[in-house]
Amino acid sequence: MPPYTHPLHFGALLEAPPGRPLDVLRLAERAEVSGLDVVSLPDHPYWAQRLDTFTLMSAIAQRTRRIRLLCNVANLPLRPPAQLARVSATLDWISKGRFDLGIGAGAQPLWDRIVAEGGPRLSAGESVDALEEAIHVIRRLWNPNTKANFRGNHYRLRDAEPSPLASGRIDIWLGAYRPRMLGLVGRLADGWIPSSFACSPADLAAANDLIDAAAEEAGRAPHSIRRGYNIAVDFDASERGFLQGPPHKIAKELAELSLARGISMHLLYRVESVDVLSRFAEEVVPAAREMVYVG
Repeated sequence: MPPYTHPLHFGALLEAPPGRPLDVLRLAERAEVSGLDVVSLPDHPYWAQRLDTFTLMSAIAQRTRRIRLLCNVANLPLRPPAQLARVSATLDWISKGRFDLGIGAGAQPLWDRIVAEGGPRLSAGESVDALEEAIHVIRRLWNPNTKANFRGNHYRLRDAEPSPLASGRIDIWLGAYRPRMLGLVGRLADGWIPSSFACSPADLAAANDLIDAAAEEAGRAPHSIRRGYNIAVDFDASERGFLQGPPHKIAKELAELSLARGISMHLLYRVESVDVLSRFAEEVVPAAREMVYVG
């Protein structure tokens, strides 16, 4: 494994409790006060109980000053790439350069919901092709030096005006699990963000190898691609499985993932409670940092 030497970041993937969708704003403020580095929101436009992800991130950007913002991850079939480029550029301005864009190709089990909202029904292969085209479209629209042109099977641009960025750069993270998607991470993405429930610690090494091989084939340095992980933590579990148990045990497991698998961003998954968020920030994060940087 190459030396992945990115700074170690911790954060949260926020979920609003049922019936209280604006609680994510309070949770985001608490994440920043607690010293976390990143706050993120999932994107499921087809779920009626959810408010719009990007509108909420705009509100979070206004209520915070330091913490980075990550869409984790945008549902491409219902988010045309030209729209994603413009919305992301706007969030980059509002947040003063703190926004990064995560994108997913669309989960196959949820395709009926996507179609119900007017999205296309794509095969697994077609959805990967569309995501690759979308990355090119988005990056062309972030280039201030020229009008954007692109001709693909799914998306096209013709002399489109670019979207200026406040920071000059927005990183693109991909939610990816299968070999073709992991290869796309290695060839085109800035970061990879799987979830622990779908990609176990035992799976990370093989996935990293696929990303690294694709990066090298594309002439990229594998260590330039950041690795994140959405993690499900249970402090009160009666069992003692992965990330279950007291804070010190969880901190040790996260530190091991960073040192052995190059994970540089751990995001606490589906945070609905201020208490859980605070406990993670105050008891897990400092211990994990010490193990990585000192131990």
